[in-house]
Amino acid sequence: MEKVRENHAGGISMIAFIVAVAVSIGYYQYVYLPESSAKPNVPEAVANPSKTVQVSIAEGASLPSNPAFFVPKDVRGGLGVDNKIVWTNTDRTAHTVTTDTDFHDKLNGKFDSMETIGLVSPGKTYEFTFTEEGEFPYHCEPHPWMTGKVEIVKSFS
Repeated sequence: MEKVRENHAGGISMIAFIVAVAVSIGYYQYVYLPESSAKPNVPEAVANPSKTVQVSIAEGASLPSNPAFFVPKDVRGGLGVDNKIVWTNTDRTAHTVTTDTDFHDKLNGKFDSMETIGLVSPGKTYEFTFTEEGEFPYHCEPHPWMTGKVEIVKSFS
């Protein structure tokens, strides 16, 4: 009887492939996903400031001839004090609060009412908490002549 020599290279390759896939899936699920979806660490006072800054969307703001659109047009907040801005629509028309610079806050996402609540209906509010310093110009998407700016500065209190 002739002895047949067996080749195990195919089986070893298959086992190595399965182990590599299992390690990759484990890394993706237990290391990559938790890190990529983790919220950034910001101080509690910055994430939930004790005060807010109020902005009104003026009555008649949808008309380009109106002297006021966002009141006040430019606002300033301090990190950890009043870095949460609340827009209240006092007009009879729906509006947006939309970033001019495609700003995405590291904790709260895109600075754009359309991303979270859609149009700000008459009598409703939109709020956004900024967690970093900077100047953030914005406008109303359906009425681009309506512009404003938020400035967030370090608080020394």
